[in-house]
Amino acid sequence: MEPKGTGLGSSLLVPSVQELAREPITKVPARYVRLDQDPPIISRPPSSLPKVPVIDMARLSSENSADHELEKLHIACKDRGFFQIINHGVSISLMDKVKEETQEFFKLPMEEKKKFWQTTDDVEGFGQAFVISEEQKLDWADIFYLITLPHGIRKPYLFPNLPLPFR
Repeated sequence: MEPKGTGLGSSLLVPSVQELAREPITKVPARYVRLDQDPPIISRPPSSLPKVPVIDMARLSSENSADHELEKLHIACKDRGFFQIINHGVSISLMDKVKEETQEFFKLPMEEKKKFWQTTDDVEGFGQAFVISEEQKLDWADIFYLITLPHGIRKPYLFPNLPLPFR
């Protein structure tokens, strides 16, 4: 049976950044250079760098502070596109284990990672997601995109083949 997409769209397949980086290069390929963005400013002292927005899940679930925390979440999503969540109930040891297993996955030989390569009709798997044109600027990174919940839309061809305990 052919795996069904998640409805998140499709993605053009592009070479693995890890593979590109293994070859000796003297210049970053043009597709990964973003001239339309300001270069990073590294001369500022660390204390003046922008702070990552912090969202407190305990405050978000509290009747007394939910509105204020929800507004902070809204602003973080709208203005930054990312944030840190605290008081979420996930143990530090579990987060460390997930980080470690993720790093181990990306250290696997390319032949192993290719078992999880994205298909053209789905964004889940190893590669880069949401590539819609040959001219599109790309991130200098590979990803492993996977939907875990709800269980009913998990990809049967991805989950059972993941190395333990990453699975």
